[in-house]
Amino acid sequence: MARGTTNNRPPPANTSSGSSSFMEDSSSPYFLQNGDHSGLVLVSHTLTGSNFSSWKRAMILAFTAKNKLVFVDGSIPRPSPNDLLISSWTRCNSMVISWILNSVTKEIADSLLYFSTGYEVWTDLQTRFSQANGPRIFQLKQRISSLSQGALDVNAYYTKLKSLWDELQDHLPLPSCTCGALHEIRTGREQDHILQFLIGLNDSYSSVRA
Repeated sequence: MARGTTNNRPPPANTSSGSSSFMEDSSSPYFLQNGDHSGLVLVSHTLTGSNFSSWKRAMILAFTAKNKLVFVDGSIPRPSPNDLLISSWTRCNSMVISWILNSVTKEIADSLLYFSTGYEVWTDLQTRFSQANGPRIFQLKQRISSLSQGALDVNAYYTKLKSLWDELQDHLPLPSCTCGALHEIRTGREQDHILQFLIGLNDSYSSVRA
């Protein structure tokens, strides 16, 4: 994961000037809102293992909104014991770990209790569950190919398809390049989506497919 920017870095160690105002600044990663507490649940879907990709995406968005992503991507390592910010760092780090534990199953949470930093917890989860990409990609493609409208209305049917497409794209992102081939790949993928959507429509929409 990309490192945080220097704007999120704490002031130099052992300097009292401005440290209090830094922690009270709402743009500081050390700032905690009144509603931030250890029992807070950041995302609606609990990590079970197979849903790691979508869970990770939701957690990154939540941590970014809380300005705490730097505590899981390693951008702010633990300060030295004599650093004036060590207490604030420890508090925020413990809060982040609690938020993660609240967002995973009890079995997964039990296996994370003895990690001391949010970065270690996050890295362990990625190491364990991102390795299951192959089987998950197979499951996603299988669900996409077998999904049909059935009793769903068109909007609900499209929404289910789109959620599967988005998760599959997270596992199989487009290559990074500035050549014309990228446009062709993206266009080809969009055409595949259109065909998959049309194929799954009920027979009452046969004229649309034609």
